[in-house]
Amino acid sequence: MKRRLWRAALAGAAAVAVGVTVWSLQSQPVTRQSRADTAESRTRTADALLMGALGQQQDPRSAARTYRHVLELDPRNKLAWYHLGVIAQRDGRTADARAAFDAALNIDASYGPALFNEAMLLRSSEPDRAIGLLRRAVTAGPKNAAARLQLGLLLAQRHRDDEAEIQFRRAVADDPSLGSQVPGPFRRSLGRVRR
Repeated sequence: MKRRLWRAALAGAAAVAVGVTVWSLQSQPVTRQSRADTAESRTRTADALLMGALGQQQDPRSAARTYRHVLELDPRNKLAWYHLGVIAQRDGRTADARAAFDAALNIDASYGPALFNEAMLLRSSEPDRAIGLLRRAVTAGPKNAAARLQLGLLLAQRHRDDEAEIQFRRAVADDPSLGSQVPGPFRRSLGRVRR
């Protein structure tokens, strides 16, 4: 009984605090400066929510709700779009994942994680588009060994062996642990790379 009263008192205090804050924000005359302050405040709030959502990865539904709230405050938050895409990808919702990754890439066309994840979604259905995305990912992050490995694998599937060999060598040069993932016929070329 005491806990219920305590919780009710806390909820009431929180409601009053929110109400006072909303009233004070609404009662101020809207000027350029107050709009800028509001936009800055929304961005700070979105950033704080984003950090909290990153800690909620064990509960994807809760994290997704938080990412959507971040996007209400800051529609151009590429990290929120990207993480919504990751959650959709894990859930097997390919169309939603692609839409979220595309939204992140519309904000930052060279955002490596979104480029990589979208390429992984497309590697079977649209390998040429996946190759293009992976090329952009390695341009954005030249030391991205995982993207180079995946690019090499797709190039090898398309019988573009010379290009694949270059990507495999660069991937293993940046991360020697990837050597075991390079297909057998290309492993000979890895001998020229220090392990």
